[in-house]
Amino acid sequence: MSAVLTDAVDVDTTGPIDVAERLGQFLAANAVDGTITDLRRAGSGRSRDNWLFDLVSADGTREPLILRTDPDGGLIDTDRAVEFAVLRALEGGTLPTPVARWLDADGTSIGRPSLVMRRLPGECDYRVLRNGTRSLAERTDLARAFCDLLADVHRVDWRALGLGDVLADPGLEAARHELDAWSAVLRVDQLEPQPELEYAIAVLAEHAPTAGSTVLVHADYKPGNILLEGQEVTALLDWELAHLGDPLEDLGWVTQPLRAAEHTIDDAWSADDLITHYESVTGTSVDRDAVRWWVAFSSFKTAVMQVSGLRAFVEGRAEEPYRPTRRVLSALLDAVEEL
Repeated sequence: MSAVLTDAVDVDTTGPIDVAERLGQFLAANAVDGTITDLRRAGSGRSRDNWLFDLVSADGTREPLILRTDPDGGLIDTDRAVEFAVLRALEGGTLPTPVARWLDADGTSIGRPSLVMRRLPGECDYRVLRNGTRSLAERTDLARAFCDLLADVHRVDWRALGLGDVLADPGLEAARHELDAWSAVLRVDQLEPQPELEYAIAVLAEHAPTAGSTVLVHADYKPGNILLEGQEVTALLDWELAHLGDPLEDLGWVTQPLRAAEHTIDDAWSADDLITHYESVTGTSVDRDAVRWWVAFSSFKTAVMQVSGLRAFVEGRAEEPYRPTRRVLSALLDAVEEL
């Protein structure tokens, strides 16, 4: 029996792929029996297109799934096969991550590189810590829970889970490795000179810290990638940028001023509160000077993503003309000046 599609809704077949038809063919090619129901687009993210559907087996068992496909253009370019392998490895751990089901690594079947994961319950609210519908106590508890979860990511025994076979260990040079990687993205995608970014690269290179340890880094940790049911975290999503590196990279990402509205609460939970709590739950001492470097790097990375987004727009692969805004460049230069 092949996978059959019924009751598809909001399916956009005007693009380069007919999602409904190709998804059915892909699942059939993987010997998946069942009926695809309630296929609907969950919206296009800045890096992936998401399609929700249920797979109903002959005995009536319903499995909620999500298809993640590469869009024509976006802010980042990542490898679906690596993301799939990371998720498969993490299934052997304790983190609340989706179960990876099937992979179309090169897009042969779906039309674009894609993976299918089990859908987890919960709601996503990237501004939940500033959401006035929750009490201050509830939001502060969530902020601590988010920090605890980040610490859990860094505690993952990546060697035991086999992640060393999937991801390279940059060792002490994690900072330099990431700077070189994102500088290379800039060189490929920039359409015009970017003097502020060139200045940032020079200063960051001069002050790059050495890593105290190698951990699993999420690299896009934020409430927008977390699902909640009430006050309970049900899932940590979007592992496409995950790699091995310095744990301070994630701390720099979540404490940079550009993400303050997502990770802090005015007069209740500051960036310093976050780091102090991280120290208490991990039993480690965080080098504040090294975090400052990672804050500056995170601002640089954000700007490079926007450079990539602009190229995608100019080439007709994206609908929105992302570009490094004055706010982003000002935050970057301010952070660099503190090094």
